Amino acid sequence: MSGFLEIRGLSARLAGTGQRLLRSVDISLPAGSVRGLVGESGAGKSMIGKAVLGVLPKAVEIVEGEILLDEQDLLKVPPAERRRLIGAKAALIPQDPLTALNPSRRIGPQITDRLVDILGWEKARAASRALEVLVEVSIPEPERVMRLYPHELSGGMRQRILIASAFAAEPKLIVADEPTTALDVTVQKQILKLISQLQARHGTALLFVTHDLGVVSKVCDTLSVLYAGKVVEDTTVQRFFAAPQHPYSQALLAATPRHTDPAASLQPVPQAVIDAAMAEVAADDAAWRPQGGAHG
Repeated sequence: MSGFLEIRGLSARLAGTGQRLLRSVDISLPAGSVRGLVGESGAGKSMIGKAVLGVLPKAVEIVEGEILLDEQDLLKVPPAERRRLIGAKAALIPQDPLTALNPSRRIGPQITDRLVDILGWEKARAASRALEVLVEVSIPEPERVMRLYPHELSGGMRQRILIASAFAAEPKLIVADEPTTALDVTVQKQILKLISQLQARHGTALLFVTHDLGVVSKVCDTLSVLYAGKVVEDTTVQRFFAAPQHPYSQALLAATPRHTDPAASLQPVPQAVIDAAMAEVAADDAAWRPQGGAHG
């Protein structure tokens, strides 16, 4: 069965160079399911999410592949039409709520503007939906919060605002880019529970970018393990934690601290595993020949 989001053979590189950043990435995300993208910093997790949402930096160009959203290839439609499609069907929960929210604007317009400007809703309808979704994410006194500025809220409250904004238009796909990284452990647990509840309630497909395997075990159905922009393992969460297949996946799992054994020493990824993974990447690059030009 094909997914609501299908990424096929996606390769990206630094503009004007041969340096690949994503290497023939294949990912399938059915409607209503949750896929984790895991790997160390620089593995390409966030870049995949940005490619889907059409917000890659100008220095990065897609040179090959397809990004099918609801069976429509986003790389083959004009930029204006692409923005309209993404705005109507997808949303982002970013990593840092303090930088994601505009400090000079009140909370209300930061939720309603997307509904009005991209989806064409009337302002009254957008304001009503904003209040509704703030209640849904357990924001107390939503009418008052709509009039506040971001600095007047706690980190956990700001992250709830971003979650509310993402779910406001009831998108079919949400990219969550490490949405709990900037939060303390107690708030992180609350936010993960909230995202899982909303995802299940709305039947939203969720692409969850994280470096935390503990988060993956709690919220994801499937996962893709990345190393240097290459998917080295694609599996279910249950199979991954029972018996990861790729040596790099095995090393990542072994390096994860366990609360059941707090005195155990941390296990770094062995250099031999890194060397073998880099050899795979080098062999892949040597054999790769791009099939087409860069996509805008």
